[in-house]
Amino acid sequence: MVHRSLRLRSQTARITHRLGSWMPLVGGFLALASVFVCGLIGYMQVEGWSFFDSLYQVVITLSTVGFQEVYPLSRNGRILTMLLIVSGVGSFAYLVGAFTQVLVEGRLQHYIGRRRMQKIIDGLSGHVIICGYGRIGSIVASEILAENVPCVIVESNPEVIRLLEEHGVPYVAGDATADEVLLAAGLERARTLVAALTQEAANVYVTLTARQLNPKIRIVARADAQSHTQRLQRAGADQVLVPHLYGGVRMAQSVLRPTVTSFLELAGRSGAIDLQMEELQVTANSEIAGKNLIESQIRPRFNLIIIAIKKASGEMIFNPQPQAVLETGDTMILVGSSDSLDGLRAIL
Repeated sequence: MVHRSLRLRSQTARITHRLGSWMPLVGGFLALASVFVCGLIGYMQVEGWSFFDSLYQVVITLSTVGFQEVYPLSRNGRILTMLLIVSGVGSFAYLVGAFTQVLVEGRLQHYIGRRRMQKIIDGLSGHVIICGYGRIGSIVASEILAENVPCVIVESNPEVIRLLEEHGVPYVAGDATADEVLLAAGLERARTLVAALTQEAANVYVTLTARQLNPKIRIVARADAQSHTQRLQRAGADQVLVPHLYGGVRMAQSVLRPTVTSFLELAGRSGAIDLQMEELQVTANSEIAGKNLIESQIRPRFNLIIIAIKKASGEMIFNPQPQAVLETGDTMILVGSSDSLDGLRAIL
């Protein structure tokens, strides 16, 4: 008996937490519905009326339209009617107050906005999910959005969520370690997930969960130290980056090889010069599949330079020879203008 009471109390607490600020509105509807059902059953039992006559009497009583009763009421019927009017009017007043509170506090507008945002997210496919919009996650998001690649942010900080709303960035509010939150972000349709949360343990959990829910998704995770990268790789991350280590290496390269570093930054980001480094995969339907570099005519036709070819087996071929054959599943790393890259992308 005690366990049943505790279980019921726990279930009630979970329902209350899930409804949140909508609980008064739902409570008002339930109270009004209870009064309606009790009145219907009461007239059928006290007065012996049919279901339709009792229903009509309850409707005209609760609506206070002042129509005459269906049949003359007995003394008990009049008591029931008075109780029905008092409880019905009280429940309706509570319901109106709860609805007014929802409107004044903007909960309804927020709910409609979230529904609209969820529709946008549900329509995405092949997008990027970024868990965490802190110092690292915000930079990742800005770089991805600058390339016109759709992405969804998973964030729990209310201040950050308001910022995302102002900028119109698709987001899901909640804990990134929760399965339902990742699924709401479109994990099953996404191509890449970035675990950029501030706590490394949370990134490990997100990586494990994402790998289980979508075994084919590519996962890039953030680690706090180089010694922790294997932990995230074992959890299922395809690539693990240590932000401060990566930043330090880039600074050192800027000192040792400034020209090379400038070129890589120029090719990796869109700027005043139309030069871009891109990776494109050869598909089975591509007209260059099965041809060597000379036969593909990539250089004279599109004015692109192929720096390397990553074979489907994972082998990397740097500075490929003209006789190198492009096979289905190979990934080419190229340098050229954005228009030229778009032209090649069209035939892949």
